[in-house]
Amino acid sequence: MKDLEKLVSIRGASGDESKIKDYIIEYVKANQSNWLVQPQIIEGKGFQDAFLLIFGKPTTAIFAHIDTIGFMVGYDNELVKVGGPRIIDGTELVGSDSYGEIETELMIIENEDESTTVKCVSDRILDRGTILTFKPNFRETETHIQSPYMDNRLGVWNALKVAETLEHGAIVFSTYEEQGGGSVGFLGNYLIDNHQVYQALISDITWVTEGITDGGGVAISLHDKGIPRRSFVNRILKIANETNIKYQLEVESAGGSDGTMLQNTDLAFDWCFIGAPEQFVHSPNEKVNKTDLKAMTDLYIELMKKL
Repeated sequence: MKDLEKLVSIRGASGDESKIKDYIIEYVKANQSNWLVQPQIIEGKGFQDAFLLIFGKPTTAIFAHIDTIGFMVGYDNELVKVGGPRIIDGTELVGSDSYGEIETELMIIENEDESTTVKCVSDRILDRGTILTFKPNFRETETHIQSPYMDNRLGVWNALKVAETLEHGAIVFSTYEEQGGGSVGFLGNYLIDNHQVYQALISDITWVTEGITDGGGVAISLHDKGIPRRSFVNRILKIANETNIKYQLEVESAGGSDGTMLQNTDLAFDWCFIGAPEQFVHSPNEKVNKTDLKAMTDLYIELMKKL
């Protein structure tokens, strides 16, 4: 879990992903000699802070978004959401501006008209546009891991673990997912134009709900905001059923991912969201069962071999 703890500690809210991009690329370069295949790294002009790893002759891509939720400092230290973070009074936040490093807290102010204002506690006015994210607080027990940004540092961690075993495949590290997407279109277009890849697995984290339980296995999503093509999902389920990997089927009426964004493009991509469920979504205390995470990685390894 040391790799995951490091991933969680790196700031990278939507629109500010350069540091997490640089870290992942350096991680790949430092560790790829121990992998089955050393990938080609596709990045630079035309890719913004998104990038891809290409292994052998890929037929399937893993999409994992590298951005997180957070806040942007507006006027007079008022906080504007980046993505959909939960607003919890006293939440510890970190960032940096032209004056240096910042450690602050979120403060909810009750106004006379019964409205509320969300600000950060500071003895000075922070620079407008400063990005603040949840202060790292990684906790591990025998059964669970708990931390800010399991969504989606766990999806990134999963992709990097699968990368160790990949002979053929692509891993796509996308951006802006928490703020409405924007990178999967040109990334998907690159895969189709250059590698004829038309199918994707979405390595992301879902929610514990009345139908998706903590410890129930990795969730294979049949419906959230988007609906993956059933014939593709059936192929996934056939492979899953040939293993002893524990999984559960998700049917929800809301929630989106890079899969939804792919579906909204004009690209003929098949996709399916497959991820471990978490408690305390979009809070500093996201919590995931280790057995669900292991099931997630094990299933991805099988799927990338057989799809």
